[in-house]
Amino acid sequence: MNLTEVSLRNPAGVLVAILMVALLGAFALFKLPIQLFPNIDEPAISLFTTWRAAAPAEIESEIIEPQERALTGLRGLQSMNAFANQGSAFINLQFAVGTDMQATMLEVISRMNQLPPLPRDAQAPQISLGADGGNGPNNTLSWFFVQLLPGTPGPIDNYRRQIEELFRNRIESVPGVANVRINFGADEELQIVFDPARAAELGIQIPRIAQVVGSADDVSGGFVDIGRRQYTVRFAGRYAVDQFADLVIEWRDGRPVRLGDVATIQVRRGDRNSLAMQNGNPAIGIQIMKENDANVLETLTAVKAEIDKMRDGELKKLGLSIAQSFDPSVFIDQAIDMVTGNLFAGILLAVAVLWFFVRDRRATLLVGLSIPICLTVTLVMLYAFGRTLNVISLAGLAFGVGQSLDTAIVMLEAIAQQRDRGLSKVEATLAGARQVWPALLASTVTAVIVFLPIVFMQDAVSQLFADLALTISIAVIASLIVSVTV
Repeated sequence: MNLTEVSLRNPAGVLVAILMVALLGAFALFKLPIQLFPNIDEPAISLFTTWRAAAPAEIESEIIEPQERALTGLRGLQSMNAFANQGSAFINLQFAVGTDMQATMLEVISRMNQLPPLPRDAQAPQISLGADGGNGPNNTLSWFFVQLLPGTPGPIDNYRRQIEELFRNRIESVPGVANVRINFGADEELQIVFDPARAAELGIQIPRIAQVVGSADDVSGGFVDIGRRQYTVRFAGRYAVDQFADLVIEWRDGRPVRLGDVATIQVRRGDRNSLAMQNGNPAIGIQIMKENDANVLETLTAVKAEIDKMRDGELKKLGLSIAQSFDPSVFIDQAIDMVTGNLFAGILLAVAVLWFFVRDRRATLLVGLSIPICLTVTLVMLYAFGRTLNVISLAGLAFGVGQSLDTAIVMLEAIAQQRDRGLSKVEATLAGARQVWPALLASTVTAVIVFLPIVFMQDAVSQLFADLALTISIAVIASLIVSVTV
């Protein structure tokens, strides 16, 4: 076997290769993203549109039906499910496996932009990759809830703006955090309460008032050249909140009718459409979303450190407290510790059983040494392929340990047989490698053929077990190379 000959002639080179693999493995171990399960990319797109106070029937006719007509015929579209709720519409699009989701996402955005304008008080649709609008457990890093400290004047909604600014400035800057979502609080809104009797007295129609108020905005007027200078022209039509009452609605008998003459303008909290309670107290929920390639443990540790600073600083000054509701690091640590513990226990038991049968210290040491080398090579390749360290890949490492032991034991037994025939160590090693190489190669190729195709499948189940298949395949190949070289 050529590999065996090369390794026997260059023992120093083999040692250097082992040290390099060890260094790369240590680097990969600290750089591999750690999470509970592998990332699963669903070929799905979701659209969420809000139209406050609209009934489900209005949502269906004014929002869902036009959107459905526009989305029909998308390439790869397998199913479209729409849900009309009070004040909101949700459409879930499922696509065939292998669909280019980035191109499809652009096509969906383009088709939405070509639709007629939505009702005036409806919000533009939020378009997200994924069947749940990006809110799934794989995307959510953690949940925190903010509530009032005893003695702090309430309600908690009065602090929503400060909380939102604080978390967006501090938490979204943490590496690995995609965005921060503020939930379960009522936003501030400008409320215009009309006096129907006064409007009728002045001959003002309510739709006319809504039209004028909606068009109160700044408009660009282009440029004008005066001498050698060029000026930007802008028609100022936007009013500050405290000046909104001065907005002219109509003219009557040469006198302006202002908005304040027929309505009361005030900034108030809108109606709540959701409620969060923590320990029996009203709270505002903070949902922290992670980036796809983020290391969950590192990112969450950095987030909690930043929140600890905020708890003792800005939040304390505002009279607020914060508590973590969902901490995935606990489950990740427990799961990984369990699998890792079983992995090392299996290694120790395997080496102990090998010693019981072989009763040769040197042989047991050599076989035992092949295990960490194979594991290290597997970690390096997982990092190279952009995979994560999770319970599935760790289970693959455990399977790989057994395969590496099998290969090493077969090679050791073949060499021992050649030694019993009176050959020298070098001759016995070469003869033993030549004897079992075809069988080991066939065994390795068979294992790879069984598992590797799973890596290239795109459905959700295959994505879940792709790390297992890839880890076992790498470990099997590594065990073959280690057995004939080390």
